[in-house]
Amino acid sequence: MKLADFRQELAHPRTSFQLCLLGIVGGVSAATLIILFRLCIEWLQLYFLSQIDQFSQLNDVARLFLPMAAAAAIILIAYLTGFKHYRMGIPFVIHRVKHYFGQMPFRTSINQFFGGAIAIAAGFSVGREGPSVHLGAAGSSFFGQWLKLPYNSIRILSGCGIAAGISASFNTPFAAVIFVMEVVLREYKIHIFIPIMLAAACGSVMTRLVFGSSHELAFIQFTEFSHFIYLYLVLCGIALGWLASVFNNSLMYVIKGFQRFNMSKRLLIAGAITGVVGFYLPEALGAHFGTADALISDQNHLLLLAILVAKFLLTIIAIGLGVPGGIMGPVFVIGMFSGALLVTPLSLIMGNSAELSGSFSLLGMAGLMAAVVHAPLAALSAVMELSFSPELILPAILVIVPAYVTSTQFLGNSSIFIRQLDYQKLPYTTSPVIESLQKTGVLAVMDTQFKLFPAVQTEQILAFLQASPTHPVLQQENLEGKQRFTLVQFDLSLGRESKPLSHTEIKGVSDQATLAEVYSLLQAKRDGAVYVYASDPTQIVGVITWHALRSYLHKESF
Repeated sequence: MKLADFRQELAHPRTSFQLCLLGIVGGVSAATLIILFRLCIEWLQLYFLSQIDQFSQLNDVARLFLPMAAAAAIILIAYLTGFKHYRMGIPFVIHRVKHYFGQMPFRTSINQFFGGAIAIAAGFSVGREGPSVHLGAAGSSFFGQWLKLPYNSIRILSGCGIAAGISASFNTPFAAVIFVMEVVLREYKIHIFIPIMLAAACGSVMTRLVFGSSHELAFIQFTEFSHFIYLYLVLCGIALGWLASVFNNSLMYVIKGFQRFNMSKRLLIAGAITGVVGFYLPEALGAHFGTADALISDQNHLLLLAILVAKFLLTIIAIGLGVPGGIMGPVFVIGMFSGALLVTPLSLIMGNSAELSGSFSLLGMAGLMAAVVHAPLAALSAVMELSFSPELILPAILVIVPAYVTSTQFLGNSSIFIRQLDYQKLPYTTSPVIESLQKTGVLAVMDTQFKLFPAVQTEQILAFLQASPTHPVLQQENLEGKQRFTLVQFDLSLGRESKPLSHTEIKGVSDQATLAEVYSLLQAKRDGAVYVYASDPTQIVGVITWHALRSYLHKESF
């Protein structure tokens, strides 16, 4: 198959073998990058730890200065790449997907890879899902840019990379698919769904080959409990919705409060606070599920409460001050501690409730993530898949729904990603017309049966239009060394001084463009055309008229 035919098929918004192949290639590319990222984190940690994420092994002085040294290293990387490229994380990816078809700047990806690895390895309260989303989108979209694929397919390719990145990071292919559709793309289309599923499967297969097939929370056993506890789950959901609102508001307060400091100062402050807290509570460092479960199993509620408060503080400080990393990892851990503490009142009714701590920690994770990120289905699928416990679906729903409703309706809390985007003034929405047109590339609609004439052949143009009135006719002129193209049509104005032909200057778009770019050029006058070029702007490969674009819009509507 020729590359031109491959691009031509990808321009259509439909499920095809080519799109499935794209999903596989994008999934493999992204998963490879994420596996290297995870190995980098482990290599860094094993340099100063005998066991991954066991920061309590370090002496007090090392715990105090490790985050500060990591902050200095992150600053150095940002300096080398340029501080203006220090933009990363899930909110930034959502913005790039919506307005740049998922194309990720190379330097921001460098910052995310090395900065994220250093931050996670040093014990900052950040998760690896943020870098996984960013690097997954980057790894796959770079491939699409290299092949100069249509932008509508690069957007799908970016979604495939995100799904593969999350799947490769946590071995959760189903949750990865749901997260991409619910949080990043915010739509469910079959032709998008299929390649993203394939990419997530590739990510899971590859991570199992390298790290084994175990699940992150498989060590937590979900214990069935009496149905009378279901009513209490609703109260737990309400409490988690309130906690999510406090968390989001606190994080935005930190982001706004420290905005007057430059990035270097913010990172050093984050390192100092993390080091001081880690000096006294090493269990609060990092965002590792295994450490959290061990603390929950000890049933020391005062220690759990202290670590919960410390983890809450370290997370809003790290994320709010710009430490590269994800928010959902620490939110999961905070949810685990919250769920384990919420089971305590049940001991007044049923005596020893310790056996329910694991179950409630899972439910706490689901409820808090749903309310913080506003992704209830992604939260349900993630916790179910991480713990390998499908039996928690019903109890989790009874926690997620009241948590989400309490957070949104009663407390007015928005998704933390949306609040960050609003504060940074990064657009993340498009009109329904533009969003629909972005799904189709110009290669799918352009008319290749056009005729190009030089400026001097007026009689020949008139004769061609009389013989083939439906074929677009272009005229090429050379004005001061620049090529100018005009659309030539019969003049239907019926004016006294009208000429047989009318000339309308037209602009060009790349063959990678979507119909959204064509619409933006033509919608003001509701007339005219654009020409499509490949690598050379003077070499036309097709023409799209306003009439053809309008006909396509009507066809898609029905």
